[in-house]
Amino acid sequence: MAQQIEQPQLSITEQLAFSTVRIHVTTKEGSGTGTGFFFNFLDDGKQRIPAIVTNKHVVKGALQGTFLLTSANNDGTPNSSLHIPVTLDNFESRWIPHPDGNVDLTIMPIVPVLTEASQKGFKPFLIHIDKTIIPSDNQLKELTAVEDILMVGYPIGIWDQKNNYPIFRRGITATHPANDYNGKQEFMIDAACFPGSSGSPVFLFNVGNYVSKSGGTVIGSRFYFLGILYAGPQYTNKGEVIVVDIPTKTETVSISNIPVNLGYVIKSQKLFDFDEILKKFVK
Repeated sequence: MAQQIEQPQLSITEQLAFSTVRIHVTTKEGSGTGTGFFFNFLDDGKQRIPAIVTNKHVVKGALQGTFLLTSANNDGTPNSSLHIPVTLDNFESRWIPHPDGNVDLTIMPIVPVLTEASQKGFKPFLIHIDKTIIPSDNQLKELTAVEDILMVGYPIGIWDQKNNYPIFRRGITATHPANDYNGKQEFMIDAACFPGSSGSPVFLFNVGNYVSKSGGTVIGSRFYFLGILYAGPQYTNKGEVIVVDIPTKTETVSISNIPVNLGYVIKSQKLFDFDEILKKFVK
């Protein structure tokens, strides 16, 4: 993780609680919620471009977007009782879509937001995910087909509003993370994927011990940023399986479409595709 503090020391899961943001959008059709997370792009140890990452369909048609940032105390620790509301108009236009139209990812650099907060005397406490926890191809090949995963987000918009905390969900990989599911840089997870979970980061999370590919028990912990949830299959009354974007709002849905508690996850390596676009911004 990109930001570390000393007092009090935050566990990995506590850090993850400050790495996501609940995105509330308003469109012509109504309103909804999705999940975003903070990520450092072009991080070379000297400079970086912090941004929020989510799915394109979360911000599609959004006229206005709102999210809360947790404030930092003078000693750099998080103040979970003090939050900084951020409301932005022309919300969809502020995002940079993934260069591949078939990849449901978009990012919003947040330096202007952080600068304005600083000018108003607010110091946000953010934990940015970075490239150091994105697994390499070789690391993915060392995994088994079934691994424990942790997903962080805001299913059906639920969150700890008082503390600005997300919801943690457990699950397992449903296909091998090293494989490209149906030829796309994606894999599947077995987890409950509800409206509001779109854009949730998905992590491999082993604490204390885990089973290696050879079947032996390894004493230690393992933590990778595997990808971003964006869609899930549903079963129709015609016996068809269709892929549906995880929606941003909860609404009455015909019982003829039945979610099957599976999710499609875009591999985290696809975030590197934004680098060339962002290099132009730096210049």
